[in-house]
Amino acid sequence: MKRVAFTFRIREDKIEEYKQHHKTVWPEMLEALSRNGWHNYTLFIKPNGEVFGYVETPEGLTAANAGMQQEKVNERWQRFMAPFVPEGIKPDQSFVELEEYFHLD
Repeated sequence: MKRVAFTFRIREDKIEEYKQHHKTVWPEMLEALSRNGWHNYTLFIKPNGEVFGYVETPEGLTAANAGMQQEKVNERWQRFMAPFVPEGIKPDQSFVELEEYFHLD
């Protein structure tokens, strides 16, 4: 299992609404994430809208994202999330993967 960290940005004026939507993620979206190798998936947010994401996945973020691109529910979720990210950016395609350089078990 690979540990992956990534960042992306949410509009500051939409942070609270964005967080509320993540309290009730659609069950079919949760199922699609699990089916495509998204395990121990966690999101953190700073007051300026910078999001830090962490996921454990068998093959890495590229493969996990590629699987989600095949899911119809993901297409709907990304349209639903579009107002929360800066204009012209697709939410799931704006992830910047971070390099892991230290780990302590």
